[in-house]
Amino acid sequence: MPEPASAPVLRVGNASGFYGDRFDALREMLTGGPLDVLTGDYLAELTMLILGRDRLKDPGAGYARTFLGQLEEGLGLAADHGVKVVANAGGLNPAGLAERIAELADRVGVPARIGYVTGDDLLADGASEGLADAPWVKGALTANAYLGGAGIAECLRAGADIVVTGRVTDAALVTGPAMAHFGWTEDDLDPLAGAVVAGHVLECGTQATGGNYSFFQDVLGEHGGEHGLLRPGFPLAELHADGSAVITKHPGTGGAVNVGTVTAQLLYETAGARYPGPDVTARLDTVRLTADGPDRVRVDGVRGEYPPPTLKVGVTRAGGHRYEVAFVLTGLDVEAKARLVRAQLDGVLAAHHPAEVRWTLARTDRPDAPVQEEASALLRLVVRDRDPEVGLAVRAACVELALASYPGFHIAAPPGKGTPYGVFEAAYVPPEAVRHVAVLPDGTRVPVLPPPVRTGGRGAAVGRPAVLLPDPLPAGPTHRAPLGLIAGARSGDKGGSANIGVWARGEGAWRWLAHELTVPRLRQLLPETAGFVVERHVLPNLRALNFVVHGLLGEGVASQARFDPQAKAVGEWLRSRHVDLPEALLRELRETREAREMEEL
Repeated sequence: MPEPASAPVLRVGNASGFYGDRFDALREMLTGGPLDVLTGDYLAELTMLILGRDRLKDPGAGYARTFLGQLEEGLGLAADHGVKVVANAGGLNPAGLAERIAELADRVGVPARIGYVTGDDLLADGASEGLADAPWVKGALTANAYLGGAGIAECLRAGADIVVTGRVTDAALVTGPAMAHFGWTEDDLDPLAGAVVAGHVLECGTQATGGNYSFFQDVLGEHGGEHGLLRPGFPLAELHADGSAVITKHPGTGGAVNVGTVTAQLLYETAGARYPGPDVTARLDTVRLTADGPDRVRVDGVRGEYPPPTLKVGVTRAGGHRYEVAFVLTGLDVEAKARLVRAQLDGVLAAHHPAEVRWTLARTDRPDAPVQEEASALLRLVVRDRDPEVGLAVRAACVELALASYPGFHIAAPPGKGTPYGVFEAAYVPPEAVRHVAVLPDGTRVPVLPPPVRTGGRGAAVGRPAVLLPDPLPAGPTHRAPLGLIAGARSGDKGGSANIGVWARGEGAWRWLAHELTVPRLRQLLPETAGFVVERHVLPNLRALNFVVHGLLGEGVASQARFDPQAKAVGEWLRSRHVDLPEALLRELRETREAREMEEL
């Protein structure tokens, strides 16, 4: 590492939250201020499916190719600034990516010691023990275990400048460097848990600095102009040996880091109070967030428990073919026009028996609209089947209606040939069944042994942690208004489930929210959740509730089961729903806004 192991702070930045993120972020982070380690997260459930298809076409593919492009300039910058680079861009082929990086280093004349981590790919030869007969193996396109940070730490301790991995947990990109830097062992539960929380905040890049933030207009107001939300900077964590951290960003970059932006990211794609992983189980109900100056939020108090006895495996497979047609219904009698189209297509649907048929009428129209598009609604038909001929027959029947259906008939776009879709499944395996290996810069292969399974003490994660709700607000007059006036939200996907994290803007709002937003109330506000199992988890330190809606996303994002396939906007839908808000909270909100406006003046 650039600093001695005794250095009190490890500065870890992020330059990618997904495969396709801002290309020049790596350069910006390397030149924008001091760093020790720069990480990049390129993998998601959908990405693994994409890389799996790439590998079918070319066995030498399977990694994030844009990462190589970023390193064209980044290798020299990292060397000049003494920064280690750690990324999961290896995808399904970390060895292949490591070879390409070595070739790049030779070509640009920048010496680089490259390590990589392998063993997560359970379909690769020799990668796993005794899993060939597991039920999830049949028909799988990819099957990757979520590894921890120990392999990354081995590579860094051996002097690697660049470490690439396959499927590790997103937080492992931070726990690995922290293990190497601070000398933590598997029993340093609280420091490891703190690093996991810091890693979770960093993993989605600019979501921690105001991107996709419910109160984005506050971020615009904090900085404005070029330093506002037009181009938010990427986050970094100043990590300490006890696991505490300060989340911040390079000076002069856009966006903002405040307690709200960090809270929003902490709630993203999580479930209960326990956040399990292969390095440690972090207790999200112990996280404390405090402002530490402009664009600085201190994260501390995180408690850790031993990791669970199994490793999660992400499995993707081909699902079939998906066909979509969007009929545009304009003007009067929208409901009747929709009924006519459905009746006209009933015969062909009955004759071909698609595996799945879904009709959705989106009433985007409004009366007496001055613009034609505002007078139009969309009737969507989605057909899925493993046999592509089924969808083609339905598509042809839709086209044949062009002169024979409702007045003003047209469709939003010509029907396509259909797109293949995939499905995601989570499986679980014993850690000892996975051959986690760190390949050091000199080529030495070091087996990484899993931590022993602990069944007692702080590892005994039995049941939910006890939760003490705040006292409810006193009864008083209310006013019908959007929930989002007093609460922020962030939602996302975990396989076929969706999570909706909701946090209150102040103690009074929390006292109301904790008692008002129950599971039955959520079902009323979001009727699409009514047919699914919903869990509610309470995180008092964050003044937050986290809901998990099991099955809302069908078989995962790649299956595109709904209009918003990753549930990215479900939280904003919830915030837009009208509820009976206490007038005392609305009065408090107005006073806060007026005070803020006076400060700005």
